[in-house]
Amino acid sequence: MSLTVAQVLAAKSDGGRTVHTIGKDSTVLAALELMAEKGIGALVVIADDQIVGIVTERDYARKVELCARSAGTTRVDEIMTGKVRYVEPTQSADECMALMTEHRMRHLPVLDDGRLSGIVSIGDLLKQQIADQQFTIDQLEHYIQGAPSPVHLR
Repeated sequence: MSLTVAQVLAAKSDGGRTVHTIGKDSTVLAALELMAEKGIGALVVIADDQIVGIVTERDYARKVELCARSAGTTRVDEIMTGKVRYVEPTQSADECMALMTEHRMRHLPVLDDGRLSGIVSIGDLLKQQIADQQFTIDQLEHYIQGAPSPVHLR
């Protein structure tokens, strides 16, 4: 059974509460500096308290660096992805993986009642999938050995 987005967020080190944003008029250089400082690969782009896009390291590589543009003078809204796909906390991790795979994305903002409440990355989902698989392996090993199954709190 797939976990929900809310459960994936809760498993993150900060409980999934931290979402880094940047203004659409900011420079790409400012976005890169913020991503480097926070150790993240994407920022939600905001204008007038509304989500207007998402900007990623990939956007920079493909739309600035490869086009010989300057990160110091190019604005975020010039390279961001304007059509933002998002998920809700009740959706499953499997749904997120399918959406990310289909649209070749690595980050999905999470909206709860229309309010930005988190962001899930492909890394978050893979980490959870690996943990689930390890749990299953442990359970099967105990079953095969005839040992009582250890109690795992999740």
